[in-house]
Amino acid sequence: MRRTCLSAVLALLIAGPALAAPKDDVTRIVGSAAFKAAAATLDAEHDRTVGDIVTLTEIPAPPFKEAERAQAYRAMFEAHGLKDVEIDPEGNVMGLRKGTKSGPVVVVSAHLDTVFPEGTNVKVRREGTKLYAPGVADDSRSLAVLLAWIRALDAAKIKTRSDILFVGTVGEEGAGDLRGVRYFFGQGKYKDRTKAFFSVDGIDPAHITRVGVGSKRYRVTFKGPGGHSYGAFGIVNPMAAMGKAIADLYAIQPPVEPKVTYSASVIGGGTSVNAIPDKVFTEFDMRSADAAELAKLEAQFKTVIENAVTAENAARSTRVGAVSAELTPIGDRPAGNTPQDAAIVANTIAAITALGYIPSFEASSTDANAPMAKGVPAITIGSGGTGGRAHSTDEWIDVEKGPSVRGMTVGLAAVLATAGVD
Repeated sequence: MRRTCLSAVLALLIAGPALAAPKDDVTRIVGSAAFKAAAATLDAEHDRTVGDIVTLTEIPAPPFKEAERAQAYRAMFEAHGLKDVEIDPEGNVMGLRKGTKSGPVVVVSAHLDTVFPEGTNVKVRREGTKLYAPGVADDSRSLAVLLAWIRALDAAKIKTRSDILFVGTVGEEGAGDLRGVRYFFGQGKYKDRTKAFFSVDGIDPAHITRVGVGSKRYRVTFKGPGGHSYGAFGIVNPMAAMGKAIADLYAIQPPVEPKVTYSASVIGGGTSVNAIPDKVFTEFDMRSADAAELAKLEAQFKTVIENAVTAENAARSTRVGAVSAELTPIGDRPAGNTPQDAAIVANTIAAITALGYIPSFEASSTDANAPMAKGVPAITIGSGGTGGRAHSTDEWIDVEKGPSVRGMTVGLAAVLATAGVD
């Protein structure tokens, strides 16, 4: 889900003094000989980065089955000289690049998983400077760019004040429900040691996601006695309750600002055209960046389900049993936001501007949601370059060197400004 907030962009761009210090710091970093050497390394090793993109893309990482790619990424972290490289109990890959000061870490992450089911053909096809494959943009390019940043920092001998923890997370997509990053901030060893969190997801280097769209997802199973469509006619029908629930949900008028949405997305059940079903189900999705409004909609939704069941049991005979509904949560992504005057946001705006782009803002659901909800400053940024058709089997990116390398420098500058460089 994406929403560009032009007013927010303009407000930030004219904020003036509030952003002066980050702007000055980023200008110093970008103009330094060390950063120019890092950028030169990104350029010189671009073919290697493209090779990493292809290698990672061609290792299947379907939902809940990221282990093979995780093992490969762990080996890459070790080969790049990161310290304390490990795969945590949830499956996240982590490696530390030490800074000059002790204290909280800056986390830079990309996700290992894709939306594509097991058995999807993930072979990369190259046409000129374009690479085509499921997951090549979302999020294999970002995984490879993290490795490129490590090489660039090392080649330029750049020392950051804060430690930088590089992470490949699991479970970002769909039913994964942010399980990797939620474990990281719920039970992981760095959960209380993170001062800022960058999720590198997508490609546009000018985009910043600082508002996390939360979601509540349910599978509602409506049950009843079932029976012959002719012989048992007149008894309660769980499908009637389901239909009423969907219709009544869609009668709710949610607020436009903050944006609140709902959807009845998947349905199933029944046994035969000439049988009253004994069980049917619908999967529902509700979203908002406003946690309070999302909770309000969730409460309304539960009331709708309850009332639909009550109405069906009152409308038809329950002589052989009544209709009931079972609500099973299948997704719960926390909403959150990082204030627009937070250092991580200001640093990234300054980096985008210093490297010749115009910042734009989005509200979305990404790994950054979890730290946002915990009050940890977090944003999602692009890895650079261009592409399209995300979440489709003809997903693509353009790896033309010039735009690709230029885009990669944006995130690197933002990370350096946040981690601090002497």
